Amino acid sequence: MLLSSDIWVGALIRRAEKGGAFATVLRKGDPRAGAVLVKIVNRAEGTARLLAEATRGDGDRVWMEPAASRDEAELDRYAERAARIDPDIWVVEIDDREGRHFLVEPVEKT
Repeated sequence: MLLSSDIWVGALIRRAEKGGAFATVLRKGDPRAGAVLVKIVNRAEGTARLLAEATRGDGDRVWMEPAASRDEAELDRYAERAARIDPDIWVVEIDDREGRHFLVEPVEKT
C-alpha cells in the first residue's frame, strides 16, 4: 500500500458507501502501516468471504482469500487469530447485496 492504512481504509469505505453498500471498521490497526483484511458479507445469501493483500511470485501486489470458507463465523475466527499474531492489523467489513469488494487493486480469483 502506498497510502497510510487509515487513509486507504477511509477511501475503501467511501467507495463502498458510494456504491450503495454498508462498510465499517471492525478493528483499527496501526494508522500508518497496518495490514488490512477485508470481509465481504452478503446477508441476503448468508455468505461471506475474506480478502488479504499479498505479493505474488512475480512481485505484483494482489488481494487473495487467505481462508477458503464462506462461513462468517469461521472468517471472524480467522481475523481474530490474525490480530493476535499482528496487533497492527485492520479489519474492514463490507455488507453488499451483490457481494462486491470495492477494491481497485487486482483480486485473485478462487
